[in-house]
Amino acid sequence: MHIRTLTVLASTLAAALGLAACSGMGAKPLPMFSQASLPDAVKVPAGHRVAMETVGAGDITYECRAKANTPGQHEWVFVGPDAKLTDRAGKQVGTYYGPPATWENADGSKVTATQVAVAPNGTGNIPHQLVKANPATGMGAMQGVSYIQRVATQGGVAPAAACGATNMGQKQVVKYQADYIFYRAI
Repeated sequence: MHIRTLTVLASTLAAALGLAACSGMGAKPLPMFSQASLPDAVKVPAGHRVAMETVGAGDITYECRAKANTPGQHEWVFVGPDAKLTDRAGKQVGTYYGPPATWENADGSKVTATQVAVAPNGTGNIPHQLVKANPATGMGAMQGVSYIQRVATQGGVAPAAACGATNMGQKQVVKYQADYIFYRAI
């Protein structure tokens, strides 16, 4: 009787695995993210396709520092992000943190990048951004990522609070949200 039960379980498992394998076949790639409404400066060059779309939500830290090459003046300087990356269904798939700016997938693969361009996205929002990815570390979703676009930004600009000699070194955290679109070469 135990042998029969094991045989039935093995058959059921094999059938389930077969169906699971078939369900991945013919899966359609993500549709190309529409760049039509974006400024040319932050459009990804031809020859790349969308690999992953995420929503980043979290904090950006700024620090009050002396303004470079301007004695006696101060400014809020971007220190780094700390955000959760979720897929379009709201499931966390990674994190975004820095410095250096690092996008890390839940599978452990991660990528840093070099800024190519920015373009304004309205008052009170950090700009759209295009970055060229450095080679990824770790095996997983970040392997082969060539570009990352930051679009649909909300908030995240430097604090409105005064920045001067009396609060030099003080840090302020602001909330933000943005879509991060990851591309791979075709």
